[in-house]
Amino acid sequence: MKLFDVYNLFPVSIVKGQGCRVWDDKGQEYLDLYGGHAVISIGHAHPHYVEAVSRQVATLGFYSNSVINTLQQQLAERLGRISGYDDYSLFMVNSGAEANENALKLASFHTGRRRILSMRKAFHGRTSLAVEITDNPKIIAPVNANGHVTYLPWNDVQAAVDEIRKGDVAAMIIEGIQGVGGIRIPDSDFMRTLRETCSDTGTVLVLDEIQSGYGRTGKFFAHQFNGIHPDLITVAKGIANGLPCAGLLISPMFIPVVGQLGTTFGGNHLVSAAAIAVIDVMEKEQLVENAAIVGSYLLKELKGIAGPKEVRGQGLMIGIEFEQSIKDLRSRLLFEEHIFTGVSGTNVIRLLPPLCISMADADRFLESYSTLLRSI
Repeated sequence: MKLFDVYNLFPVSIVKGQGCRVWDDKGQEYLDLYGGHAVISIGHAHPHYVEAVSRQVATLGFYSNSVINTLQQQLAERLGRISGYDDYSLFMVNSGAEANENALKLASFHTGRRRILSMRKAFHGRTSLAVEITDNPKIIAPVNANGHVTYLPWNDVQAAVDEIRKGDVAAMIIEGIQGVGGIRIPDSDFMRTLRETCSDTGTVLVLDEIQSGYGRTGKFFAHQFNGIHPDLITVAKGIANGLPCAGLLISPMFIPVVGQLGTTFGGNHLVSAAAIAVIDVMEKEQLVENAAIVGSYLLKELKGIAGPKEVRGQGLMIGIEFEQSIKDLRSRLLFEEHIFTGVSGTNVIRLLPPLCISMADADRFLESYSTLLRSI
C-alpha cells in the first residue's frame, strides 16, 4: 500500500524540533515560521509539555466520555480564565472542522433555522458542513453543496445587515482574521455591527478563532480587539501544540441537551493533559505578550522593506502580499535560507511562528528575506 497523493510535498523530511527550530533527516536546521499551520503554539518539544504528555500516556491515555474526566474540567476552568470567558462552557472535539460543524449544529438546534452566512474567501474546514461554509468551489463536493450558505463580501456592513435582517439565518460565522483568505483583518465597525444585528434578530454569532486565536494576535482571541462577545467560539490548532484537539466555547444562552452533541476521541485524557500543559507554558512564559511584542516588531520592520504590495496582520499572524506569485521566493527562503513559511493563495507569504519566537529569530528572518528581495 502507498499513501494517497493529496499534497504537494517539499522534498524535506523533518525528524526533530526544539523551540522555533526543526531539523531534517540530514541534520539541516531550519527556522520554523509556520508552526505546522499555526499548530505549534509553545514551541517544539517544550520540556514541560513533553513531561506532562509522557506522564499522562504512561498513566491513562484514553477512556470514553461516558465517565468523568477531571482533566477536561481542569482545562475548561483554566481556558475560561486565560481567555476571559470563564462564564462560557467547553465542548471538546478533535479538529477545527469538527468544532465548526458542532457550532453550526448547535446554532441550528437553538434557532430552528437552517441558513448560514459566511464570508467570501473564508476557510472553515473540510468536513461536510464546514466545507460548505468554506468559499472554495474546488473542495466542495456535490454531496456538500446543499444551498444552506450565503457568502458575504468582506467588511461590507450593509450587505451583512441586509442578509441577517431577513430573519431566517441560524448563524453568522466569521474568522477573527482570515488566514487562508490572505490575512485579512475585519474592521472594528463591521464586527460590532455584526454583533448588534445578530443580537437584534436572534442570529447566533460564531467566531472561528482556530487560526487567529490562542494568543497568536497578542490577545487571546482576535475578536477581542473589537470589544465584542460572540455566542460561540471555535478553537483548535495551538490548543494542544500538535496533538489532535479542538473545542467549542459556548455562551450561557445555550441549554445543554444530553445526546445532542457527542464525540468518541474528543477531550480524551492525553489531549486534555497536553492542553493544560500548553496553558501552563503560555502563562509562565507570557507568550501572549511575546506575540504582541515580537509581532509588532516584525510588522513594523516588514512594512519598511520595499517590494511587497502590502504587509498586514496582527501579532504573529502576518501576511506579505505581492503583485506576483511568491512560489519562487518561498522556495528560496526554504532551500537557501532554511526558513519555513506558509502561503495564502499564490501571492501571499503567511507567517505563523510559534509564540515563543525571539527577537533574534525575527531579525534572522528579516535579514534573509530582505537579502532575497534585493536579488530578485
